[in-house]
Amino acid sequence: MSSKRNSPGYQAWLVGLLSVNFGIVFFDRNSLNFLMPFVQPDLHLSNSQVGYVAGIFSFIWAIAAFGVSRVSDIVGNRKLLLVIATAAFSACSFLTGLAATFAMLIGARILMGLAEGGVMPISHAMVASEVDPAKRGLAQGVAQNFGSNFFGSFVAPVVLTMLAQEYGWREAFYIAGIPGLICAALIWFTLKEPEHEETEPVPSVNSSAPPTPHATGKGIGGYIAAIWEALQIRNIWICVVMGVVLVAYLVITWAFMPLYLTQVRGYSASDQSWLMGTLGISATLGSFLTAGLSDVIGRRPVMIAMPFISLILPLGAMYYTGPYAGMVAIFFVGWALNGIFPLFMATVPSESVPPVMAATVFGLCMGACEIIGGAGGPAIAGVFADAYGLQAPLWIMVGLTLVGGLFAFGLKESAPRVLAKRGMTPAAA
Repeated sequence: MSSKRNSPGYQAWLVGLLSVNFGIVFFDRNSLNFLMPFVQPDLHLSNSQVGYVAGIFSFIWAIAAFGVSRVSDIVGNRKLLLVIATAAFSACSFLTGLAATFAMLIGARILMGLAEGGVMPISHAMVASEVDPAKRGLAQGVAQNFGSNFFGSFVAPVVLTMLAQEYGWREAFYIAGIPGLICAALIWFTLKEPEHEETEPVPSVNSSAPPTPHATGKGIGGYIAAIWEALQIRNIWICVVMGVVLVAYLVITWAFMPLYLTQVRGYSASDQSWLMGTLGISATLGSFLTAGLSDVIGRRPVMIAMPFISLILPLGAMYYTGPYAGMVAIFFVGWALNGIFPLFMATVPSESVPPVMAATVFGLCMGACEIIGGAGGPAIAGVFADAYGLQAPLWIMVGLTLVGGLFAFGLKESAPRVLAKRGMTPAAA
């Protein structure tokens, strides 16, 4: 790989642009959740239908994550695939604004999920190949969390709610599709295609088995073999389990918290939007602090602590009755969990497999999280919400984060800096 491509300036631009791009992905993804208090009564949707819309989107997102990430590993042309996906999901935002029925809304979200699913696996693979490994945790944390949370979780609820109040929810979707087209052009003209390297098999982190040739077949059999090989590694399957329950927690929050705040707690649309925006501020800071902290003290302690801290969010939303500022603080602290998402989706997996398998493993971790947790979580929560009230999804969130924290105890440390202090190499961890 050329020294120019590895220059600090290029690394910073790469990570920054990919972070902004993923932020626009989440701006479009979350737009329906934050506008649901406007969309639900207009389209006469039940809580179950709200859950189904969120669930089908996550399911299609996951299928795309599996497929596109594998294609990028095989053909190696990651930049082109990223540009195509970015332009496509931007166009789908316009389609969401045109939806007049539940079926049309589902169709628009299916198309958007297909377009967006491959964006993050490809982005993580580009970061892993271009950024100094000593800074990988921070870089992948910024790439995944900074833009997605600043634009998708802070800017989106505040701006989209104001646009919906001023012009209507359909017009808000039309405007949301414009930034992605600009970002696609910047990626095409300013980023370079990473070199597609075929590396020799290397021992996997936390694996006691001797190194074996990893699956590089280009058919479905080769992909299944690659997935099976990855799942033999302890850290990989633990990351998958954590991802399933914590992504379910995440998507349930997006899908039902705005409705719970407005319909049960009685907050205005504006107050609700700022509370949801607080989640974005918390996660934006976490993209630096949490990921960077894991580089210093280790992945394992950070991934254990954050799920238990996140219990404050659903419990506070249900039972806190003090001033509005106190609820803002609860939302800010309770969303610290979001900082570990790039750790179990990308950083720990990337430290556990040979580089040539990077995007495939990212697709596995992200895809499994979305298929099981992201699709199943909100669908189940919606059914329970219709049966028992909108507090049911928040109790489901409590159970999910407890499971995630308990599984984190089984992780083995993989942070290069921490292993070096212990006099260990990744292969001997």
